[in-house]
Amino acid sequence: ALVLAIYLGRRRGYEKTSYRIHNIPFVVLGAALLWFGWYGFNAGSALAADGLAAHAFMTTSVSAATALLSWMLIDTVKDGKPTLVGASTGLVVGLVAITPGAGFVPIWASFIIGALVSPICYFMMNIIKHKLKIDDALDAFGCHGIGGIWGGIATGLFGQSSINSVAQWDGLVFGETRLFTAQIISILVTIAIAVVGSLICIGIIRIFTKLRVDEKDEIRGLDVTQHGEQAYPSFNGFD
Repeated sequence: ALVLAIYLGRRRGYEKTSYRIHNIPFVVLGAALLWFGWYGFNAGSALAADGLAAHAFMTTSVSAATALLSWMLIDTVKDGKPTLVGASTGLVVGLVAITPGAGFVPIWASFIIGALVSPICYFMMNIIKHKLKIDDALDAFGCHGIGGIWGGIATGLFGQSSINSVAQWDGLVFGETRLFTAQIISILVTIAIAVVGSLICIGIIRIFTKLRVDEKDEIRGLDVTQHGEQAYPSFNGFD
């Protein structure tokens, strides 16, 4: 997402136009569906209805709920009141952050993971992105990229082999360094693969089609120029 956002550049009028949330009820509905589905993703990864699945279910719940409250607190401190969109965003980053370690970290650690992911992602989304002037419209990198990186690091900090024997070593807070080192290396390798893979995909796609619309098409609107229809046509009685 970050590679493509940088490559494509910013939308026309990015620094001058005020972009609003399109449909807040749908944002909440989508976040709720994600939360429900994420249990199948994390707890279901145990491939059995056993204690490990129940553990992953609990860590997922705790991290998501803690991150939701953490983001609400940030909104309250910054703007004086919490927002539904902020709460939904916190919920999602909490799910993202716990995923690497859902079946490996203690339940108490999921409180820490969820509490810290919101300020980390908030900082990236609202400060770093604007300073670097990156137009990541859905904050895919700020939420999923940064949240996932923190989750990978947290797994190296809090992972326990006693919870899941797949983990060969305990995390850094338990006095071992090997798991933490392996997680850091894995994160760096993943970033390299994602960057190189994205650049390759960009190169291939450019052979067949352009990646960005013409300026005049962007001005007219993509609904009309790319799809030949409008989501919300205006009716005046003569249409």
